[in-house]
Amino acid sequence: MTEQAEVPFIVTKEYRRFAEFCDACRRERYIGLCYGPPGVGKTLSAEHYANWQTVMPALVTALETILVPTLPVEAVASRTIFYTPTVSNTPRRIAADVEGLERGMDMLVEEALHHTDEHVLFRKRHTALLLVDEADRLKMAGLEQCRDLYDRGNFGLVLVGMPGLEKRLARYAQLYSRVGFVHHFRPLSAEEMRFILANKWQELGLTLKAEDFTDVEAIAAMIRITGGNFRLVQRLCSQTGRILEINGLRTITAEVVEAARESLVIGPCYEEDCAK
Repeated sequence: MTEQAEVPFIVTKEYRRFAEFCDACRRERYIGLCYGPPGVGKTLSAEHYANWQTVMPALVTALETILVPTLPVEAVASRTIFYTPTVSNTPRRIAADVEGLERGMDMLVEEALHHTDEHVLFRKRHTALLLVDEADRLKMAGLEQCRDLYDRGNFGLVLVGMPGLEKRLARYAQLYSRVGFVHHFRPLSAEEMRFILANKWQELGLTLKAEDFTDVEAIAAMIRITGGNFRLVQRLCSQTGRILEINGLRTITAEVVEAARESLVIGPCYEEDCAK
């Protein structure tokens, strides 16, 4: 079986808003809260902002061996760490994990700067932003540990989680008083959905035609079914491609989309939210 090519990240308006939010937290060294329903792309966006697919393997190599990989300066320009706490996290485990990632980031940045002609003075500790995904997993002690790391680390902190995270954190005065920005990560708009689905059509070797009623009808069905949920879009498109391949079809119709929908576990909330 041949490996599938990596799907390129699609920059949406919601991602740009998220990136501006992270830039502000990194620049001002504030705590930021990002919340949104599951599947809208929070984790994917955070990983892309941190360039984590490139940085993480190099960071692991730097921590586990004596070899520090040389990355382009652009790869570590944001100096951002992406961290997901384990389900059974403890303050000690969180501190050890984050401090280890900080050490790795310091080594990567130093190595990148050492191999560039730019003579720019950076402070000794290079981490500028810590993105904590699945922040809902953190209990009060874990949140306090994150606050302590933030206070001592001189970096920005973004907590990413589900709706209600902002209300829960409001009960912790010492933490919430340091919050500078809040970002509500919303589902994709209809316009963004059409743009993304045009790319999905291309991945399937098809061309989306705005003047073709069959294509327009199929797009409308996908928008209605997914309600702008990015994860659901990915699953629905994958299943649609599978149905096309099995049946030897070259056209995506509303009937094909509905057949793909029947193979997926989809809650009614998506269609209800989209209809509002």
